[in-house]
Amino acid sequence: MTLHAWSTLSFDDLVVGDEWESPRRTITAADVALFAGLSGDFNPIHVDFEAAGRGPFGQPVAHGLLGMAVGSGLISQAPRVETLAFLGILEWRFHHPILFGDTIRGLSRVETLEPAANGRRGVVTWHRRILNQDDRVVQEGRTQTLVRARSRRSGSASPTPLDPPAADA
Repeated sequence: MTLHAWSTLSFDDLVVGDEWESPRRTITAADVALFAGLSGDFNPIHVDFEAAGRGPFGQPVAHGLLGMAVGSGLISQAPRVETLAFLGILEWRFHHPILFGDTIRGLSRVETLEPAANGRRGVVTWHRRILNQDDRVVQEGRTQTLVRARSRRSGSASPTPLDPPAADA
């Protein structure tokens, strides 16, 4: 039997325009209750079935930030990248609610690549979409991450705090 490691991509492996699809996950009432407890957001539109039934969606909906958080976790696997840091959310839109029982997945596309630190790492701008089971985009936006490169160029400067310590031979 062969054991296969879960491979990760470096900055050098990424190509503008490449896209990946994440695994799927169903959002449950328990997810919403746990997120409400964690975040302190007990807005009736999320946790009160009676009040939410009279609201704009006719039923409770998941927190937008819960969808974003779960989507981010799913997307972290598609592709699995040597991420050093999450740099920011450049823009994010909440197009449609995520309902209890919706199954979401993420799509990640490389939008731009900016080498940095003499080729030791680079900034990746991603276009990310979260879709429900009907292939409807419920959220989308652009994010940036700092990704480790596979190799360093010769003559590079001293390591920075984001560089790993040198291994002893």
